[in-house]
Amino acid sequence: MSETLILPRIVPLLHQSAQAADAVTARVRQAVGALVAPGGRVDRHRLDAEQHAAHGLAWCASYAETLRQVALWAERLEADGALAEAEALPAQLLAFEYVSQLAGGLPMNQGETFRPADLGVSTDDLFPLLSDLRPGASQAVKTRIVALLEGVSGRPSLEASGLDETLEAIRDQFTDFSRTRVAPYAQGWHLRDELIPLSLLEELASLGVFGLTLPEAWGGAGLGKTAMCVVSEALSRGWIAAGSLGTRSEIAAELILAHGTEDQKARLLPGIASGAIIPTAVFTEPDTGSDLGALRTRAERSGGAWKVFGAKTWITHAARADLMTLLVRTEPGTKDHRGLSMLLAEKPRGTDAEPFPAPGMSGGEIGVIGYRGMKEYDIAFDGFEVPESALLGGQTGKGFSQLMATFESARIQTAARAVGVGQAALDEAVTYAFQRRQFDRPIAEFPRVANKLAMMAAELLGARRLTWFAAEAKDQGRRCDLEAGMAKLTAARIAWAAADNAVQVHGGAGFATEQVASRLLADARILNIFEGAGEVQAQVIARRLLEGAN
Repeated sequence: MSETLILPRIVPLLHQSAQAADAVTARVRQAVGALVAPGGRVDRHRLDAEQHAAHGLAWCASYAETLRQVALWAERLEADGALAEAEALPAQLLAFEYVSQLAGGLPMNQGETFRPADLGVSTDDLFPLLSDLRPGASQAVKTRIVALLEGVSGRPSLEASGLDETLEAIRDQFTDFSRTRVAPYAQGWHLRDELIPLSLLEELASLGVFGLTLPEAWGGAGLGKTAMCVVSEALSRGWIAAGSLGTRSEIAAELILAHGTEDQKARLLPGIASGAIIPTAVFTEPDTGSDLGALRTRAERSGGAWKVFGAKTWITHAARADLMTLLVRTEPGTKDHRGLSMLLAEKPRGTDAEPFPAPGMSGGEIGVIGYRGMKEYDIAFDGFEVPESALLGGQTGKGFSQLMATFESARIQTAARAVGVGQAALDEAVTYAFQRRQFDRPIAEFPRVANKLAMMAAELLGARRLTWFAAEAKDQGRRCDLEAGMAKLTAARIAWAAADNAVQVHGGAGFATEQVASRLLADARILNIFEGAGEVQAQVIARRLLEGAN
């Protein structure tokens, strides 16, 4: 029976789906371009006024790239004789669903739907393809996917990864570590709102998490961004906080490696790689949000040092950190990004009782519903001193451009965290759906439950392919802000949908704080906000697409 559920010529159909999505995206881009770039150049005010249409373009392009990466992955597996129903069934379900959404209406979130027809864009050419794909999204297909999911416990995912042997071994190692050393304790840490134990940080450091992508010359493992994704996903599957521990180390190391002086590299990179130095990223301010060019925290030269004045907020793991990558304004009178500089500001570790035991520095914890374990803080600076030698690269006015170069990696890593959280939600939902019996059978046998689980698996497959594609682009040294943005945009929404569905599958039990599903819902919510809110991310993607088209 299961063989007949795989569509004939499945790989060509997946490629046709990607090509059809590309064609729709091209038409949408032309229509949006007519609105926001009538003279061939993007008008910022028009782009702001037409955000709904522009962001719809970003989502169309993200869907098209996802479908392309799924098709290429399936093609590779087929060539290796490894394309079985665990891979083909979710892939064909995803293709049908995404092409259907492109034809009718694409959900940018729960309450905002983008319809190409609203721009006068025809999608009639998609309907013959949908007829070919429809049998691959039948109830029988979804039911079979759920049957396959029942046996996936402990595995990284339902489908074959397509990774090489080294990355597959890393994936298995960290999946096992997350299952045994993180997941059993995460709910307790979350409910007690505790910092991640230092003993866990030490274990992760011994496994090389904090120097994963740093060159071996600086004490790192010399691996690429795909390895970072594999590790981040596996750890986030146990708890998002564990998967996020390496984020600030990644940002700090990338900043120093790319822009630091030789002394800064020698003094800081080995400690970051070993986990002896815990960095935190100190960028956001109370009134600026995503508008980094409007930052007001300033640093003034005084007697061979910088004195910092101002306020920062939403600083993760700040009390325990040893090093702040601190974005400040060093050029008096400037009001945009050209006056910003980056300081590598060392600080003593704090405690719960005294989070910031340093002269000229104070602050407190921000209570949050999820993403606990490292804690969030407000920080006030009032003459906090930083040595003059702490200026990144010894150059003022370069902070914004230095930071921008790290956004690609940060967003790729965030996408990987989102896939991990989404996978954890699927794990919890599948386990509960087969254990919970109603009307003398497991609730997994009811179509409305099964269909949720099947779609979660299908979308996670696509998000994983898109995230790894962005990571591979970064490893190849290509500009990949577009790919990274697409991965982060889609994976964040998918993680939230998966977590929401996991709670729904649990029913009333899922609303109880002791249930893991409730924590996953709270944790997933942050993914569409930090490292570029979904709306900002879509705006950036749209601008890149429109500028590239002119």
